[in-house]
Amino acid sequence: MECCRRAAPGTPLLVLAFLLLSSRTARSEEDREGLWDAWGPWSECSRTCGGGASYSLRRCLSSKSCEGRNIRYRTCSNVDCPPEAGDFRAQQCSAHNDVKYHGQFYEWLPVSNDPDNPCSLKCQAKGTSLVVELAPKVLDGTRCYTESLDMCISGLCQIVGCDHQLGSTVKEDNCGVCNGDGSTCRLVRGQYKSQLSASKSDDTVVAIPYGSRHIRLVLKGPDHLYLETKTLQGTKGENSLSSTGTFLVDNSTVDFQKLPDKEILRMTGPLTADFIIKIHDLGPADSTVQFIFYQPIIHRWRETDFFPCSATCGGGYQLTSAECYDLRSNRVVADQYCHYYPENVKPKPKLQECNLDPCPARWEATPWTACSSSCGGGIQSRAVSCVEEDIQGHVTSVEEWKCMYTPKMPVVQPCNIFDCPKWLAQEWSPCTVTCGQGLRYRVVLCIDHRGMHTGGCSAKTKPHIKEECIIPTPCYKPREKLPIEAKLPWFKQAQELEEGAAVSEEPSFIPEAWSACTVTCGVGTQVRIIRCQVLLPFSQSVADLPADECEGPKPASQRACYAGPCNGETPEFNPDNGDGLLGGLQDLDELYDWEYEGFTKCSESCGGGVQEAVVSCLNKQTRELADENLCVTSRRPPQLLKSCNLDPCPARWEIGKWSPCSLTCGVGLQTRDVVCSHLLSREMNEVVVLADELCHHPKPSTVQACNRFNCPPAWYPAQWQLCSRTCGGGIQKRDVLCKQRMADGSFLELPETFCSASKPTSHQGCKKDDCPSEWLLSEWSECSVSCGEGTQTRSAICQRVLKTGVSTVVNSTLCPPLPFSSSIRPCMLATCARPGRPSTKHSPHIAAARNIYIQTRRQRKLQFVVGGFAYLLPKTTVVLRCPTRRFRKPLITWEKDGQHSISSAHVTVAPFGYLKIHRLKPSDAGIYTCSAGPAREQFVIKLIGGNRKLVARPLSLWSEEEEALQVRKANPKEALQTHKHQNGIFSNGSKAEKRGLTADPGNRYDDIVSRLLEQGGWPGELLASWEVQDSAERNASSEEDPNAEQALLHLPFTMVAEQKRLDDILRNLSQQPEELRDLYSKHLVAQLAQDIFRSHLENQDLLPKPSEQRFPPMAVPAHKHVSGFSSSLRSSSGEAGGGSRRPHRKPAILRKISAAQQLSASEVVTHLGQTVALASGTLSVLLHCEAVGNPRPTIHWTRNGEAVQFSDRILLQPDDSLQILAPVEADVGFYTCNATNALGYDSVSIAVTLAGKPLVKTSRMTVLNTEKPTVTVDIGGTVRTVRGVNVTINCQVAGVPEAEVTWFRNKSKLGSSHHLHEGSLLLTDVSFSDQGLYSCRAANLHGEQTESTQLLILDPPQVPTQLEDIRALLLATGPNLPSVLMSPLGTQLVLDPGNSALLGCPIKGHPTPNITWFQNGQPIATAPGLTHHIWGAGQILRVANLSGGPQGEFSCLAQNEAGTLLQKASLVIQDYWWSVDRLATCSASCGNRGIHQPRLRCLLNTTEVDPEHCTGKPRPAVQPVACNRRDCPSRWMVTSWSACTRSCGGGVQTRRVTCQKLKASGISTPVSNDMCSQLAKRPVDTQACNQQLCVEWAFSSWGQCNGPCIGPRLAVQHRQVFCQTRDGITLPSEQCSALPRPVSTQNCWSEACSVHWRVSLWTLCTATCGNYGFQSRRVECVHVRTNKAVPEHLCSWGPRPANWQRCNITPCENTECRDTTRYCEKVRQLKLCQLGQFRSRCCGTCGKA
Repeated sequence: MECCRRAAPGTPLLVLAFLLLSSRTARSEEDREGLWDAWGPWSECSRTCGGGASYSLRRCLSSKSCEGRNIRYRTCSNVDCPPEAGDFRAQQCSAHNDVKYHGQFYEWLPVSNDPDNPCSLKCQAKGTSLVVELAPKVLDGTRCYTESLDMCISGLCQIVGCDHQLGSTVKEDNCGVCNGDGSTCRLVRGQYKSQLSASKSDDTVVAIPYGSRHIRLVLKGPDHLYLETKTLQGTKGENSLSSTGTFLVDNSTVDFQKLPDKEILRMTGPLTADFIIKIHDLGPADSTVQFIFYQPIIHRWRETDFFPCSATCGGGYQLTSAECYDLRSNRVVADQYCHYYPENVKPKPKLQECNLDPCPARWEATPWTACSSSCGGGIQSRAVSCVEEDIQGHVTSVEEWKCMYTPKMPVVQPCNIFDCPKWLAQEWSPCTVTCGQGLRYRVVLCIDHRGMHTGGCSAKTKPHIKEECIIPTPCYKPREKLPIEAKLPWFKQAQELEEGAAVSEEPSFIPEAWSACTVTCGVGTQVRIIRCQVLLPFSQSVADLPADECEGPKPASQRACYAGPCNGETPEFNPDNGDGLLGGLQDLDELYDWEYEGFTKCSESCGGGVQEAVVSCLNKQTRELADENLCVTSRRPPQLLKSCNLDPCPARWEIGKWSPCSLTCGVGLQTRDVVCSHLLSREMNEVVVLADELCHHPKPSTVQACNRFNCPPAWYPAQWQLCSRTCGGGIQKRDVLCKQRMADGSFLELPETFCSASKPTSHQGCKKDDCPSEWLLSEWSECSVSCGEGTQTRSAICQRVLKTGVSTVVNSTLCPPLPFSSSIRPCMLATCARPGRPSTKHSPHIAAARNIYIQTRRQRKLQFVVGGFAYLLPKTTVVLRCPTRRFRKPLITWEKDGQHSISSAHVTVAPFGYLKIHRLKPSDAGIYTCSAGPAREQFVIKLIGGNRKLVARPLSLWSEEEEALQVRKANPKEALQTHKHQNGIFSNGSKAEKRGLTADPGNRYDDIVSRLLEQGGWPGELLASWEVQDSAERNASSEEDPNAEQALLHLPFTMVAEQKRLDDILRNLSQQPEELRDLYSKHLVAQLAQDIFRSHLENQDLLPKPSEQRFPPMAVPAHKHVSGFSSSLRSSSGEAGGGSRRPHRKPAILRKISAAQQLSASEVVTHLGQTVALASGTLSVLLHCEAVGNPRPTIHWTRNGEAVQFSDRILLQPDDSLQILAPVEADVGFYTCNATNALGYDSVSIAVTLAGKPLVKTSRMTVLNTEKPTVTVDIGGTVRTVRGVNVTINCQVAGVPEAEVTWFRNKSKLGSSHHLHEGSLLLTDVSFSDQGLYSCRAANLHGEQTESTQLLILDPPQVPTQLEDIRALLLATGPNLPSVLMSPLGTQLVLDPGNSALLGCPIKGHPTPNITWFQNGQPIATAPGLTHHIWGAGQILRVANLSGGPQGEFSCLAQNEAGTLLQKASLVIQDYWWSVDRLATCSASCGNRGIHQPRLRCLLNTTEVDPEHCTGKPRPAVQPVACNRRDCPSRWMVTSWSACTRSCGGGVQTRRVTCQKLKASGISTPVSNDMCSQLAKRPVDTQACNQQLCVEWAFSSWGQCNGPCIGPRLAVQHRQVFCQTRDGITLPSEQCSALPRPVSTQNCWSEACSVHWRVSLWTLCTATCGNYGFQSRRVECVHVRTNKAVPEHLCSWGPRPANWQRCNITPCENTECRDTTRYCEKVRQLKLCQLGQFRSRCCGTCGKA
């Protein structure tokens, strides 16, 4: 049945795919739907995520049946579920967990991918093989299969495509794109062959990038694969792939299979990181790796949004484009990255119309008129009108009200509001004479509003520039008739500058500025460029024309100029004509005369320079410069020099040259030196470098960026990697990448094709040294015999790898000695067959015994035969025998847990076929294997711990003390639970467990043995014996007690049961119903225990009698390694022996071991060193104490550290023995006998306990230690000590049986790392981490007693190393107050009067020290007139309103139990004040300008501080003081250099050098040159200049006028311009860069440019109505004269008329289907008909499509 029709290409699928469940043939849609009511609303989705189903219903309106279904479905909630949501099918199974199935609860797990009925709810009970169908249908939306999108609806599996639509068959392509064509990725396949060496055990197979899919790698060979990953964020990871399984690596699922001959790696993808697949060398053979995966194309084209519309209104168009997008970095990159992939096809642009609404009316203004005034403020106006633009672009004026929605533009505005130019007169020059009447001059300039010299001032208002002056000094020579006039040369008589002509729309000559004079002296020429130019009105640009296009006379382009007389020139004269010469001289005398023209520029800007008066020859009538030869030389005015700029130079920045740029591209750096300097004396040339702050101007930059442009792509090699070999010639690699350094300093990585240079090598040789010689071993040979015992050999050669990588054989003496075992070893094959017998019967055989052994009492040694299981007590020595036949016993080998066993101090492997384990410990538990050739047998050893529970095998090796402790303290509940977990026979286990086959065969019988060891399974008479045995064994001394042994005779040493019997029990239990299994197991185990015990008694031939079943109480001697008394025995200084035979000796108490004490005895007699256990029948206790010494010792008794109070019940016997009659519980304790004489003392204790209960010797003292290095105390008191000492806490215990000691710290058991010895605890080098409550617990079977000692660590007061806390406290207490921290050596704080201060006392210690404050040694509370507050637990002292003068010393005393610390600080009240400080040096070394400028400094206690502190303080009056007012030594003064005589090719420039002396009055006078020559060398007055070549721009003639048209009849012509010497030698253009370059292009008249645009009539409109009609016309470029069409680019200088416009924009009255836009053909090509807006406008074209 067909579900849906396939949609036409290019048409979007807009119809929902209905699920058609009916099998009948469908009739037409109209027939089927006619009898149905409308569909109802969609139901709620069956799931909230992960893809569910929703349905809709309808009803049949006919009385008959309707054809079709009344329900339809669709998918919904197609979003991924969060990880914690779980599997949907699993949720449905778990809903049945609280419903009993067959009377029992189960935890149900889903069964997926059922091929027969995937939509039924089948679940499996956890831990079993039970699979049940709990519901016939799963909920709608449940996946049919785990790896498919198909879903179950109403119990049927329906197809779902990757588009999440029902019935859709759309699938993902290999790239993961739904319904994709596979173009977004590429298939990568290849093969790798390992080339690993000894020095390189790892290599990279392939790098699989982020986003790859369907990865499969197959390795064949002995090597191993592993992974390295790198996420996009740079995080690296590694996975060793050590075992088969499915792993999650960086959120990517990895499926790995490790097979014997190959490894398979699969990853579905997409990968969330870069995966580097590597190979690890594990074998001599090579491996191959085949790989295949789909790699994503990370650079793809992405279509952009539509660009902005081409018009804001009136109808425009807009296009899309495509950009290259990097999927990894999520950014747009250059297009060449996408062109790199041939699969990438750039999308074609899409076009659409936009902004079709007509444009509203708008204001439009004409250009502004010219300003009414050129300066001083004028007005200009323009016309503003309201216009409308129609769809064709025609603009028409409309009524102004249509534009009132926007403000009207102004029609008048001010202009040229700047000031008009005005005359500015400079200062008058000095008088031109030194006596009598003369002239003085000034410069008058026309200055505009910008301060620039310009024209435009009225000549009528110009101030005069010359006036007379009179010098009062009388002249002693005839006065000249006319005063000397001067003219400043650099202002050229202050005349207005020449105004340039303006360019107009008519061709006219436009001159440029005159050049400089061609000579520096004499007569030369000046030139200027004259251009023929025209203003182009349409472009408002200036065009150059040929000269013949301009009418009228052409201005002069050359004129003569005079640059003054040259040195040595004189006027020419004819000696024959004396009268003429004289007459001429007289004429010259009247017409020409010398005049001062002011002074030259000062030679220095500061510090004293010199100016020279300029003397020129002037024409008196024209006031113009004349040749100096025309003036009478004898009348030339004298040389006049004056000093200038005598003020001292301020500090200024001295700037060095920029360094070369650090990079040639990509932004480098340049640096330069910038220092602040000050010129002290120009005469002495003294310059000092100052601090930067003394230069007031901003400091110039010392660094700048340079070469800030992109570098060309280049190769960038990385660092070399490590060499692949350590010697013998290896290879090292490096990455070489093509990168481009950008202008912002970043790098852009490019494909290698972008780098044009040859790629640097990425491989090179390394470690080219010979390797040391080493042995090369061959494979082992076959066994030398075919059966029995033989040998194997292998050869060895000494070889060396040379630096070339070649291996060579060398003399064996060069290799290290080779052990004999490396070349020969024994081998053992099957036993050789005897003649006449089948060989199969003569293989080795081990005679094993299949028994279970359970040790119940301690024995020193047990022997077993392999083949069974043994459950043994610790510290038992075990001998395992391996009886063999047809095999030599010396060749038997032993293993433990699969590891070969060798002899050690603990385990002996004998050559006679047995293994011996000395004193079992927990680490000995395990499986022991005996191997005799191919025959193997095992023996399992388990250990039984305290309370007869099995001991779990340790994870690591323990010390013996830990092992013993572990065995004694094994938690019975945890042990039993452990074994029940390991063996599931008595719980709900798997099928394998029900058969009794656990994963670990060594644990097979653990559960039965654990139950056997429980008391419930034994006969009652056995239990009492076991209790006694437990007690006796734990407390027995090395000498066994015969009474205890007699009590335990009826208990078997080791119970033995056959494995077959236990296997039968396991089998029976596995066949029982689970609810009866536990009860049945107890019965079977109890029966087994009875049988074992009865069998043992029968073998012993001894049945217990009733009278023998009661065991009397016993007194057992204390164990010497636990009791505290034995330590006192060993530590006693006494010596056994009597007598006063020795003259003098210290007391010594005799230690004696009395007979074992019976608890039932009415009288107990014992010596010291024993433990007395009081029983209910004890009437008397006699404690003996015998002491020797000379003089005879005095005996006295104490109990628990206090003297014994004697009474009628507690008696002191004549022999110093202590007797206690009718002892009571109050008499329990430690009794100490103290023997004392003049030489010393001795003491020994004895413990009296109540019925053997534990007793602890205590002391309730508090010990305080601040000095001693060691402290020893009895438990029970408090120890307060400083850090670093050794603390010993004694816990002397007693009890019968001997009490076991356990130490705790803060109620946590102490481990083996602490020093425990004979009940004492040693804490070395105690610190704060050792502080706490230490408890000693003594326990035996009668009870327990716990005593504790509190250890407190004292820390004497000291200054903390970190002061942040108290500084923060000071800041919080007074944020704006001055503060100081006290110190042991003392600190100081200087304050203003009336200020407050905070004093901090930094302190640490434990316990927290108490702080007491003092002032001047007196308590702070008694200090007179001091306002203070103490805060911060005494650490902060605030003192307020401090008065002037010293406040004395403040101190803080910190005290605690461990010591004291005194810290001090002084407060000084010091005010700020101004101080007058004179400069160290005078501002000048001589002359009349030297002064000492006093400087004010702000001082605080003679220390200079920031002047802001002295703000408001009275300033002292300061006056500059003159200094160094004396004549300066003579010095050379130089003028500025003259202009160079030649502009190039080598010229000369001169300056005037004079010897001057600056007087103390400030006047500079010339002196003899000899006076300066004695002090300094005369400066040169001539130097070479302009040594560079004389170059000029040369050019060719103009080319033809055939360039591009730029206007009507206007084109462009070109010529070549090049740089050359005046000799015609061509040079690079850079050599002429300083000269103005002639133009190489100019405009010209061209007949070919006599063109214009010609338009035809409009075509008919494309639409008769609507908004989308267009019409077009022909627009072409034609020649004006010929009227023929020419190429359009010739008319490009003018705007091209529109060739289309809108038309017939009227509403359509009918709805005929036809195109209303001329873009319809393009719409059809771009497949845009599916969009409504295009389909309606292109109805006709889209209908055809």
